[in-house]
Amino acid sequence: MNSECDPSSIIQQSPLVHQRAHKEKEPYKCPECNKCFKHRSHLVIHERIHTGARPYKCPECNKCFKTGSHLICHKRTHTGERPYKCPECNKCFKHRGHLVIHERIHTGERPYKCLECSKCFKQGSHLIRHKRIHIGERPYKCPECNKCFTGKSVLANHKRTHTGERPYKCPECNKCFRQRSTQVRHERTHTGERPYKCPECSKCFRQRGDLVIHERIHMGERGVIDH
Repeated sequence: MNSECDPSSIIQQSPLVHQRAHKEKEPYKCPECNKCFKHRSHLVIHERIHTGARPYKCPECNKCFKTGSHLICHKRTHTGERPYKCPECNKCFKHRGHLVIHERIHTGERPYKCLECSKCFKQGSHLIRHKRIHIGERPYKCPECNKCFTGKSVLANHKRTHTGERPYKCPECNKCFRQRSTQVRHERTHTGERPYKCPECSKCFRQRGDLVIHERIHMGERGVIDH
C-alpha cells in the first residue's frame, strides 16, 4: 500500500478508481518504459536515459551532462570549489552527497543492511556490491585476463594493474596512486587528519582498520572485568 493512501478512502473505492487516483498524481508517462512522473520536467530528464541526450556542456572541457545540476557539480573539478564543509573536521566536498557519506565516519552510521548476513554499510552502492558475494554474481569482466569482479569500480582498479596507470595524485608531494581511497589515506600523512575516533577513549586514527584493531584492547579489558 502506498504511504500516501488514506485507508478510509480505499475501502470506499474500487481498485480501478484507486489506481486511477495514483495515475492522476503522476500524469507524465515515459513512452519508452512506462515509468510515470509527477512533473513534466522530471520526465524530460528521465527520457535522456533512453535517448542519450546530454544538452549541458562544460565550456572548459566540453564534457556533456544530462542535467544542469550535474554540470554545476562538474565545474567544481575545474574551479576547485568545495562548498560543503563537515562540521566535525572541517573537511570540504564538491558534492552534498559526498559530505553526507563522509559524516558517517564520525557518527558510525551504517544505514544500509544486508538481509542475508546483517552486515551494514555506509553507502547503498556498497550494499549492492556486497550482495553479489552471497549470490556469486561477478558481472564485471577484465578484457585483459578475464578475471571477474562484483563492482565496476573494483574492475577499474584492477585494470590499472595491467596498464600501470596511477591517476590519483597527492597535491602535496605529487605521489600517484591507483585508487582514490589510497590517495585519501596517504594525504592524512600530510594533514594529520585522524577521522576515526574510538567511542570508548576518544583516541583517533587515520584508518578504520587501525581503529578496529585498537577497539579490541577495550574488548579485552571488559572481558577481564567481567571475570
